[in-house]
Amino acid sequence: MKAVIQRVSRASVLVAGETIGEIGAGLLVLLGVAKGDGEADVRYMVEKLSTLRIFGDEAGKMNRSIGEAGGALLVVSQFTLLGDTAKGRRPGFDQAAPPELARALYEQVVNGLKILGLRVATGRFGAHMEVELVNDGPVTLILDSGQRRASGTD
Repeated sequence: MKAVIQRVSRASVLVAGETIGEIGAGLLVLLGVAKGDGEADVRYMVEKLSTLRIFGDEAGKMNRSIGEAGGALLVVSQFTLLGDTAKGRRPGFDQAAPPELARALYEQVVNGLKILGLRVATGRFGAHMEVELVNDGPVTLILDSGQRRASGTD
C-alpha cells in the first residue's frame, strides 16, 4: 500500500458536485492498494496513520499524533499512486490491485482507524472525485508498506 498523507486545516471530497466527506484539522490520506497487499499492510497503515507524530505540541514541535491533536482523517482511494511512469508517456497501472481486493483493503484501513476511536470521513471508492484541501505547514509525507516488507520489519 502507498499513501500520500497531508496535514490539513480542512479537506473535502465531492462527487458530482455533492460533498460526501469533509474534515476540519487533521489528515488527508490518499491511499493506493497494490497487488500482493494484505492484512499486514492494513495493520501497518492503520498503525502509522494513527501514531505518526506530525501535529504540533505546546512548543510548536511535531510531537503529537492525530488522536492527541483531536484531528480527523479523510481517506480517499487513489489507485493512481501505483502508476508506473518509468517508460513512455502514459502511466501503467499493472501494480495496482484489482478493484475488488483494493476496495476490501481500503475499507479495512478505514474501519481499523474507526475502531481506534478516530473520526474518519471517506471518498467514494471508484468514483470520479474532486478533492479540496488546505495543506497545513505544508506537511506532506509518503507511506509505503512495501518498504516495511523490504526492510524485514514485518
